[in-house]
Amino acid sequence: MATTTASQILHHTTAFLSETLSQRHDHRHHLLSTLRREAPSSNKITTIKPLNLAVENLENAISTTNPSIRSSSLRLAQKVLLSYPDSLLSSLLLSLIYTLDNRPTNASISLLNIFHLDPSLARSQIAPVLFEELFLVHLLPVLRWFNEQRSRILSSLTLGRGYDSDENSKGDVSIVVPCTKLLSKMSGDQALELKELESIYEEVIDENCKVFAKYFKEVVTNGDENSMITPPSVILKESDVSDEISKMEELGFKNGRYNPMWTEGERSVDFLSFSGDLYSSPSYPRRVSPEKIKSISCRRSTAFPTSLNSDSEPELSLEDNMASSGASSSCCSESEAEIEENNRKMALFEPTQSETQKQKQATVADISSTSSEHSMADTDNSPGGGKHTPPKDFVCPITSHIFDDPVTLETGQTYERRAIQEWLERGNSTCPITRQKLNCTQLPKTNYVLKRLIASWKEQNPAGLVSIPPETQQKKTEPSFMLKEIPSSTSPNSVIIQTTIDGTISELRLAITNLCMSEILNESEMAVLQIERFWLEAAMEFDIQSMLSKPPVINGFVEVLLNSADPLVLKATIFLLSELGSRDNGVIHTLTRVDSDVDCIVALFKKGLLEAVVLIYLLRPPTMNLLEMDMVESLLTAIKNKEDDMLKMCLKPKTASVLLLEQILGSSEDSIISSIANAIISTKVIESIIDSLQAEQMERIAAVGILLKCMLEDGKCRNTVADKAELAPVLDSFMSASDGERFEIVQFLYELVKLNRRTFNEQILHIIKDEGEFCSMHIFLSYLQVTLPDQSPVVAGLLLQLDLLAEPRKMSIYREEAIESLISSLGNSEFPAAQRAAAETIVSLQGRFTVSGKSLTRAFLLKQAGHGQIYKNLMRMEQLGKLSGEIEENLEEEKAAEEWERKMAFALVSYEFGLLFEALAEGLRSRCAELRSACFVSATWLVHMLGILPDTGIRAAARVCFLKHFIEIFTSSKDIENKVLSLLALKSFIKDPEGLHDLSSSMKDIKKDLRELRKTSSLAVEILKVLSAGHDSSTAELWTHNELVQVDCSENGEVLSITFYNDMIFSGHSDGTIKVWTGKGSILHLIQEIREHTKAVTSLAFLQPGEKLYSGSLDRTARVWSIGNESLTCVQVHDMKDQVHNLVVANGICCFIPQGAGVKVHSWNGGSKLLNPHKYVKCLSLVHGKLYCGCQDSSIQEIDLTTGTLATIQHGSRKLLGKTNPIHALQVQNGLIYSASSPFDGAAVKIWNASNFGLVGSLPSILEVRSMAISSDLIYVGCKAGTVEIWDRKKQQNRVEILQTGTNDKVLCMAMNANEDVLVIGTSTGQIQAWGLS
Repeated sequence: MATTTASQILHHTTAFLSETLSQRHDHRHHLLSTLRREAPSSNKITTIKPLNLAVENLENAISTTNPSIRSSSLRLAQKVLLSYPDSLLSSLLLSLIYTLDNRPTNASISLLNIFHLDPSLARSQIAPVLFEELFLVHLLPVLRWFNEQRSRILSSLTLGRGYDSDENSKGDVSIVVPCTKLLSKMSGDQALELKELESIYEEVIDENCKVFAKYFKEVVTNGDENSMITPPSVILKESDVSDEISKMEELGFKNGRYNPMWTEGERSVDFLSFSGDLYSSPSYPRRVSPEKIKSISCRRSTAFPTSLNSDSEPELSLEDNMASSGASSSCCSESEAEIEENNRKMALFEPTQSETQKQKQATVADISSTSSEHSMADTDNSPGGGKHTPPKDFVCPITSHIFDDPVTLETGQTYERRAIQEWLERGNSTCPITRQKLNCTQLPKTNYVLKRLIASWKEQNPAGLVSIPPETQQKKTEPSFMLKEIPSSTSPNSVIIQTTIDGTISELRLAITNLCMSEILNESEMAVLQIERFWLEAAMEFDIQSMLSKPPVINGFVEVLLNSADPLVLKATIFLLSELGSRDNGVIHTLTRVDSDVDCIVALFKKGLLEAVVLIYLLRPPTMNLLEMDMVESLLTAIKNKEDDMLKMCLKPKTASVLLLEQILGSSEDSIISSIANAIISTKVIESIIDSLQAEQMERIAAVGILLKCMLEDGKCRNTVADKAELAPVLDSFMSASDGERFEIVQFLYELVKLNRRTFNEQILHIIKDEGEFCSMHIFLSYLQVTLPDQSPVVAGLLLQLDLLAEPRKMSIYREEAIESLISSLGNSEFPAAQRAAAETIVSLQGRFTVSGKSLTRAFLLKQAGHGQIYKNLMRMEQLGKLSGEIEENLEEEKAAEEWERKMAFALVSYEFGLLFEALAEGLRSRCAELRSACFVSATWLVHMLGILPDTGIRAAARVCFLKHFIEIFTSSKDIENKVLSLLALKSFIKDPEGLHDLSSSMKDIKKDLRELRKTSSLAVEILKVLSAGHDSSTAELWTHNELVQVDCSENGEVLSITFYNDMIFSGHSDGTIKVWTGKGSILHLIQEIREHTKAVTSLAFLQPGEKLYSGSLDRTARVWSIGNESLTCVQVHDMKDQVHNLVVANGICCFIPQGAGVKVHSWNGGSKLLNPHKYVKCLSLVHGKLYCGCQDSSIQEIDLTTGTLATIQHGSRKLLGKTNPIHALQVQNGLIYSASSPFDGAAVKIWNASNFGLVGSLPSILEVRSMAISSDLIYVGCKAGTVEIWDRKKQQNRVEILQTGTNDKVLCMAMNANEDVLVIGTSTGQIQAWGLS
């Protein structure tokens, strides 16, 4: 028995492990996946995580170049595996780890343990090469025993049944007869006996593998220095070991090697080779035992050499063998060629890999068969033209060369385009061969069918590309792709299966012939269905792929696609082409050679043949071609379609569609991406794409890319994605993804947590953090350290959010690395894109988003500064469709948002004592507007949060970095929002004495801008008061009024009424005139003067909305005016039947003061009634259906026009010194009633609460007030002495300013524009003045 040394074992095992480590990651991944699948299902769930951790660390050790990282990764992986029970996967991983750690002995022992645990899987899928080189030499007795038993069965069949033969072949049974022909003649008992033999053979091989694996481990453990260990005996059934060994030695085997010196010459031993592919199943050695030949000296060499590749083994018919035997019947001694052939066969057992590879590359020449079983003959050759002579139909009769561009004329003859074109240009109009006259001399399109056949022939016959005369051409028969027989398998396991296959070989050949040669469409269609059935039933147990992958067959399939209308046939054709194309790139090359073939496949897909998308994907069309194909709609249909009724193809149609759609989105213009993304969302295909996140790796990554594009285009869909997506598979894909795919996954997760609900955001973050096989935070941290500069801000932003799910700790490596990366990116001027991404990331970390995923940070800060219209508009859009019952939920969301904002701001400002401030300050000086804007918003937010967070000294660092920038923006920016934001930041600084001191140098400019900003933001008034140290005198500094213009209208009498409408001013005069003035730009420029009232116009009023002006006059009429661009037109006149002294209007009615007592309510339909008949009313105000009356006796009443009820606000007073104290003006605003009269009781203006009629304030004016106007901050009162007093509305005791009209007349009426920056007054002397507020 042969012995094996430790050095030999180490040589083989080390070579195998080194080759495994040097191969690509996907090869190792395939091997490890195979072992995972073979693991017991009960253990998979509980044991998969430690094994995955070991795999992860092993891959890190392989890929890294850092010795310390490699060492630590190997130690961790080894520690995990040593605590894990023995298994195939753990043993293989340990052997790889020991190899990387330069421990070959341990690596060899761990690897050999695989053959002890599961020898069948080890020798078939894990390490077939190692089995050949190390184990097989010891198992030759088993092989010989098996072959003798098999030969016994086959020889009994051969001798018992017999074959047709001639006399020359009688008695010569040493010929190797094909298995398929013998099995076709077996009885049922013989087939069963052979099957039982194969089962016993497998069991014996496995048992011996275990024994010798243990022996090899002992040899390696002892080493070469110690005494040799006796090899174990081979375990055999029905045979004695010693007999087998002696028989082996008779064959020429010494110490496990073949030596021709020891051969006796009377035996012929044929062995079949193993496959050298690491991951393919081996075909085990099979020895065909020949019978004793009659004479040793005249041995015939008729046995055909066995192919070393089981996929291409030829089959030799018995007739061919007999013919060859007759050609050499003379006796001769064994030639040197035979010895060399035997040496070549026995060299299979040599350990060198190079010889094995050489044997694997050996091929067998084409063999012509004359058997009647063949349905196709050889391609006809000329009698002496050689094997590679082209068929005559491939040669142009004019040029005698093979066609390059064939065209077929109407006569049926085919010529080279260039040659026939020249023939016609010479003036000929007939066919060169038939001499028939041509009806049209315009040449037709290229004969693509013939061109494809020629191309396939050229591929098979590269030596035949020569020019030959046409007279030497033979008649065309069948194409050459059918020359080779279906190969017979050499594995013992496949012998029984081939019994079934043999009966259908002829049927398959006939179907291929019909497909390629028949001109009847129905025959070709039936052939396709037969081929499909054969493909599915064969289950690839033998190689029919090589038969179907030939260009003529592929072109036959294409012709069916072009002409057939049968859905079943079309599906079957697409299925077969897809299966072949997925296995052979030559098929794809054949299909893409002619553009019309691709167009046909695309057209079928767009017509509803969804399976065609698989073939389109395999064709790998460029993105531009995909866009030109205009198949996005069909792709969406295929993605949404349920695949229950579809064939099981090499790739699911949905998978192919997702991959193609991602390819289009990944390489298209923004406009195309936008339209496709909107189509995905609107058709709800996005839900099907979300399901793809649970598919295989390739489809999963593509789905991530598509969903990311959809979220970036229409952020509203991210709520759907977040609600339905399973993120664990996405996280598991991260480790095996490429760098570009990894960033896409991170960006997808980063965008996914931009939801408009904070609580939902945190739920998604918890899922990202906790789910998946690996630690997400550790993975993202490792990825952050190697990612590209412009990608690192996104990775850092996601990592920081994951870290802050809990209250920020004192130390966190994740938080520190993330913030450090943001600061580094923000200061990296060499990468502007990285700077912008970092600044925008910081802005988004505030945590508030719209429903579309846009950051609300800027709008929220404006709201905090009292400039909240933008935020209100955004939130109003957010609230559309929401129920009132969600208020409590909204409060919870706001509470969660505030908590998140506090934690995030604290983490950012606390890092390295405000180091982030310096980077943001540098960004504020950038020339890039986008970067500057994002840094400004980020700085404003963080400084604002400093006023909320406890002060740890960081506020001083922020003041040093930002104060000058905020002052500059506030005083120089023309953008009102930027002014407000900078003011919010300054508010945090003025809380400290040091901040106020730093502002002193710019105090004057700041106050000036604060006065201008007070109308926009209440914060401006608050800060201005703080800066003015709270003195009353400073209140006057807030408002300054300047006279703009004065117009003399004395010729029209008194100015009794005046009002603003948009940019126009209307005035009513005592002579019945109404004048229209400009209210903007050149104020009080006269536009129009109308005099349709015959007496004084006492009042002017507007009814909102609508462009109508109402006027009341002493001529007992009320007129309705239509307001045009620059004209006023009377459209209606109402007879009021009484003088109109004061007019107010509402929907459908008006109220006015008549000549006598009471108030008249007049309907525009004609009816009227008298209210409050016991009072002489002096002024009116109508608000929300309630009429307020100021009376002659100083009383004030409220009348509800709906119910008619009357309530008294102030009771009337008696005459003092014979004088009355009437209410001259009445205003109702913001729930307060302002009444103006004479100051007999010390207050000319009194303020009442409109709900309970309580007196809430008064203005201590000593002048008699005749008119009044109220703004948001000020109260204007027009007095009898021709002055206008201005009072602070909040601090009612403070008089801000006094305006002088220049005359000693009465101010009868006043009005302010909508912006409250222009005041217009009318006097009793006919003067109109305009004052500007600055």
